[in-house]
Formats: sequence, structure tokens, C-alpha cells
Amino acid sequence: MTSILVVCTGNICRSPIAEGMLRDALAARFGTNAPVVDSAGTFGMEGSGAQAESVRAAAERGVDIARHVARVITGAMVEHATLVVTMAGEHRDAIARFSPDTAHKTFTLKELVRLLESLPAVSPGAEPDSLAARVEEAEAKRETGFAGNPHDLDVADPLGMPIDSYRAIAWELDEWTVRLVDGLYGALVEAVER
Repeated sequence: MTSILVVCTGNICRSPIAEGMLRDALAARFGTNAPVVDSAGTFGMEGSGAQAESVRAAAERGVDIARHVARVITGAMVEHATLVVTMAGEHRDAIARFSPDTAHKTFTLKELVRLLESLPAVSPGAEPDSLAARVEEAEAKRETGFAGNPHDLDVADPLGMPIDSYRAIAWELDEWTVRLVDGLYGALVEAVER
């Protein structure tokens, strides 16, 4: 089954929001055929819920993560995922160290979006199972030395910050998630009523 794993540090702030947004976007596009989306943390707060501020900021953007339960990433999770999307370069690098055979399918969110946007666009009729092929194209582009914007790879960690920081992160993740789905599966053009 096609699946996407979203990774941050504690799996209580950024990755639960990104997981919820990505799951909702894919479900809106593919219904019950959507890829499975999960999340975990490199130093996950195993069994904890998402931070209250994350839950609130996500809810303000129409995404419900109230039932999220944090998990610590395992090699099996990474191995079984078709794509691993990290919130920061440190997470991507940590995965490469403990699971080197999966580095080819592990990207920061911003890195992957920029790679996908540098490739020829996918026609909007792409199917959910085309994910692996699109990930291979992004990896091939990365191997050519495409750097995108190496000074802007990370989504900042809002832990311990005021609610407005969580709102800013949720807004940022919402924007990048839309671009990710369009990059993976093609941009949908909404019909204009006349």
C-alpha cells in the first residue's frame, strides 16, 4: 500500500499538523484510495497527544488532530513508507544515519516541493499509486545537485512558543502541503462557473 510518513522531533507539534493536512488533502482528491499518511518523531514523546496549541492551530485551518498519539520512529516505519517527509534537515539526516537504505525516499518538505516544482508537471489525472515513480524522479533530480534553497529547508519548531507561532507554522504547513500534493499528483484546475 502507498504511504507517506511525516517526521519531526517530538511528534507533538509540526508533524501532527502536517500529517492531518496532508491526509485531508489526499482524501479530498482520492477519497478512500488516498495514500495512508502517518507521522512519528525522531525523539518522539511516545503516547503523548499533540500540543494543545497545535490542535488549536490545526483546527483553525479546518484540520482535526485532537486524537493524535505521538510515536517514536522505527526502522520498519521508514522501510515500509513509500515517501518520508521531514520537517527539518536534522530529521532527514537522522533517518539517513539509522536507515541509510531509505535516504533515496527521505526529503525535507520544502526540499521535496522545490524538487517536484523543478520537474515537468504531472497531469492532474495522476493516481495514488504513482507516488513511488514521482519520488524516484525527485531523487534523480536531487542527485544531479539541484539545491533548491539550501538556506530554507526547515519548518521551525514552535514548541514553547505562544499560540501565534503555532498559527504561523500551521499556515506555512498548509501552503507547503498544497504545493506538495500538486507536485506529486498534478495541480487541479477548478472549473469556473459562467
